[in-house]
Amino acid sequence: MAHTLKVLAKLARRYRVDQGARFRLSTHDPAEVHLSGGKSEAKKLLEDGRERVRDLQERLYAQDRWSVLMVLQAMDAAGKDSTIEHVMSGVNPQGCQVVSFKQPSQEELDHDFLWRCARALPERGRIGIFNRSHYEELLVVRVHPELLQRQTLPKTLVTPKIWEQRAGDIANWESYLARNGTAIAKIFLHVSRDEQRKRFQARLDEPEKNWKFHVSDVAERAHWDAYQQAYQDAIRRTAAPHAPWYVVPADTKWFTRLVVMAALIQTLESLELQFPKIAGERKQELVRAGELLAAEKRKPRKGAR
Repeated sequence: MAHTLKVLAKLARRYRVDQGARFRLSTHDPAEVHLSGGKSEAKKLLEDGRERVRDLQERLYAQDRWSVLMVLQAMDAAGKDSTIEHVMSGVNPQGCQVVSFKQPSQEELDHDFLWRCARALPERGRIGIFNRSHYEELLVVRVHPELLQRQTLPKTLVTPKIWEQRAGDIANWESYLARNGTAIAKIFLHVSRDEQRKRFQARLDEPEKNWKFHVSDVAERAHWDAYQQAYQDAIRRTAAPHAPWYVVPADTKWFTRLVVMAALIQTLESLELQFPKIAGERKQELVRAGELLAAEKRKPRKGAR
């Protein structure tokens, strides 16, 4: 386990971005695989990582002081759903919640853009996963600014500075959450355009995957460059030590899952989680309970032979 944690910590540091001012997406290779042992080593590391997450999650739940928010953002077919499945497969479902944000409802549009995400935040002791998130405002809505019309904002507020302002609102909100005990890890699954094309083709070619395919997904490829610029700007404006981004190579799925596991473990370990120590009157209650159980064991039940 010590070797696993060392390797995972190194991976987390490699892909972590907590100072966004000089961030350039072009310097990050979506096809990179930084692991000498390849897929076979990754399988063992992932299993060890699940065991470590289970232990840390139990401590998080028992301590009941922190909550953890993991934000997953990506282009279509980057592997968000399968990443959640593989990384979180060993987690106790009672202490974890996954929220997928689709096209906003009319009720959500009638509130500020952070409202629906604020309602879905994990409570203390739990891990929350946002499959898409408040960052859609800086991504989809920015690439398709006509979507702002559905938000029925006062016209005087829709200015060329709105994306800069919303990035600032998000950064401030995340700072507020961090100061109130929410540890944040934001994951960008960085897939290449060619790999996305291959995965779309697989969804067309394999009947059991047809349900995943939407014609609109292909249409969005025409906006690829705009999305890449939007992701770069969002990371630049919101990366911070208390709310880092992890820019994860997503062309190789087994490596993607390992890096996301590494980011989650780094986030949990940074909290120095411990099981609560029992003392005072509560400790005395446990001692008395133990004595009662011991006495019950010594005393035969009526009717017992």
